Amino acid sequence: MSEESVADLDVTSAISAIEKVADGFAAGLYARFSALLNLPGELASLRNSMVAASTSPSFLSFEIVLVVALTAGTFLVLARQVKIRNFASSSWRRFFLDAAAAVVALALGLAAARLLAPSGLPLRTLRLWAVVTLVVFVVLYLTRLVLMASRRPEFRHRSFHMLALSRDLSIAISWAIVGVALVTTLQIWSAGSGLRDLTRTVLMAIPAYLLLAAAVWRHKRTMASAIAGPRPRSRWRGRLARFWPAIVIGFLVITFISSQTALTLGAPLPGSAVIVTVLMLLLMPHLDAMIGSWAQRKLEAAHISIPAAAGRQTARFTVLIGTIAMLGTLWATPLALGLGFELRSVARDALGIALIALMAAFLWNVVGTMTERALRVAHPILGGGELGVPRSRLGTIVPLISAVGKSSILALALLSILVSLGVNVWPLITGLSVFGLAIGFGSQTLVKDVVSGLFFLIDDAFRFGEYIETSGAKGTVEKISIRSVSLRSSRGSIATVPYGQIGKIQNFSRDWVIEKLTFRVAFDTDVELVRKLFKKIGQDIAADPELAPDLIEPFKSKGIGEVEDGTLIIKAAFTAKPGKQSMIRRAVLMAVQNAFRDNGIHAVPKPMTGSGGPAESG
Repeated sequence: MSEESVADLDVTSAISAIEKVADGFAAGLYARFSALLNLPGELASLRNSMVAASTSPSFLSFEIVLVVALTAGTFLVLARQVKIRNFASSSWRRFFLDAAAAVVALALGLAAARLLAPSGLPLRTLRLWAVVTLVVFVVLYLTRLVLMASRRPEFRHRSFHMLALSRDLSIAISWAIVGVALVTTLQIWSAGSGLRDLTRTVLMAIPAYLLLAAAVWRHKRTMASAIAGPRPRSRWRGRLARFWPAIVIGFLVITFISSQTALTLGAPLPGSAVIVTVLMLLLMPHLDAMIGSWAQRKLEAAHISIPAAAGRQTARFTVLIGTIAMLGTLWATPLALGLGFELRSVARDALGIALIALMAAFLWNVVGTMTERALRVAHPILGGGELGVPRSRLGTIVPLISAVGKSSILALALLSILVSLGVNVWPLITGLSVFGLAIGFGSQTLVKDVVSGLFFLIDDAFRFGEYIETSGAKGTVEKISIRSVSLRSSRGSIATVPYGQIGKIQNFSRDWVIEKLTFRVAFDTDVELVRKLFKKIGQDIAADPELAPDLIEPFKSKGIGEVEDGTLIIKAAFTAKPGKQSMIRRAVLMAVQNAFRDNGIHAVPKPMTGSGGPAESG
């Protein structure tokens, strides 16, 4: 068969599939409208079913109201008592007491359902509404908790915007849950498809989606501010916060269209799955902000161990994994069963991948926490190195070791996931080894740079923040990579020098620096007076609280260095910390100028020399 024939066959198959779906959609739409036309008959059939169960629509509705009122009233009264009597208690104690109040309220609601309807479909209906009542309170409590906990710290004293958002979302969520309960009640009584469709679409879906979209649009600034988090924030976080309300509304529109399309094709989506998915989308960024704020709390305290700190940082990733697992359970499980996959095998592979990802994230955060604490120990005042301030040797080597460690963890995690899926990774490892060997032979300059950099770091030739001069450039060490070092000059330009081209290194920032000064005075100057003045200047500089910490040896005279053309050349010097000598030099020169002026000592300018004189004749 030729390629053109194969292409024509593929196009024909695609057109046939599209036509089949379109025909099924048209038939489903016709069936839905036909069922709506049969609403009077379905209502009569529902009434007859209730009469056969010794009840009626009005009496059953009255019993539902009683059970809902008893369950809700019991929970509200007990929750209020818990709040009043345990106002100063811990959050966990109040949480467990609220949970106990919910259990008591549910038990009373189920007992009331049993008393009102001894058995049969009425009892199932009343039990459903008792459980739904408690579910509404639990969902609203968790929604409010997540939203209020995600507030930015600087705005926690002004929470009325977040309270308004929580109120509007609670109304929409309550409407959706009550609608799902109403549809489930109709299914219990075997109501007709038209009545269930009308309830699901007109009474539940459309109002709930409109209420959710209105709440998101009305409070878009509040949601964006909560998701953006405190400053400083990353660029992607800021963009996500800016577009998040539009993303949520778009997702709501897509979800509504998808649910209605599935209902028309005869495969309705579970209402509970849709509600849980929408709730996750709405609350996931707020939950991430809440977990992130909790994780960063007390991380810098010395009493928190490294595993505990890493566990706090891994909490956000754990929430993400849990969310993906829950969505997979809601949506992928029916798909896997429909495609013929063994559900147990899929669950086992998914659990293995999740555990590997969590372990890799934990080890990643362990390495990051160790690096942060090592840098804090190496430079406790400036927290790991400020631009222009030299780091210790530990502060220079630790970031490189951290990068290698994190890369190794990521590579091992990917290989472990492939192994858990049954993939033979040895050919991949062998191929990568051969590829790396080929690169090594073909890139001898790169290998030279890497090896040279390794020995430079072992020799401790330079560190972050030090001012060095190489054979080709000079400046402050701003970045150390695996093959080059970046130097920022005094004018701001950056020179990237490969390690293999550095050659000789002259380090101006190690240990100490001696600053030598030369003064030209008249031949009849009292040298002893100059010595005493310099000594007094040195004592004054050493007593200056701003300059003294950077001074190692005080400014003092070194005596007459030489005599030149009837001029005394007096030399002086002081020892200071590297990079700090400039301020001390300026202070010394100003003090010397004032001392010479006050004591009548005149400086002699250096004579100008030139080549403009007459040439000697031979």
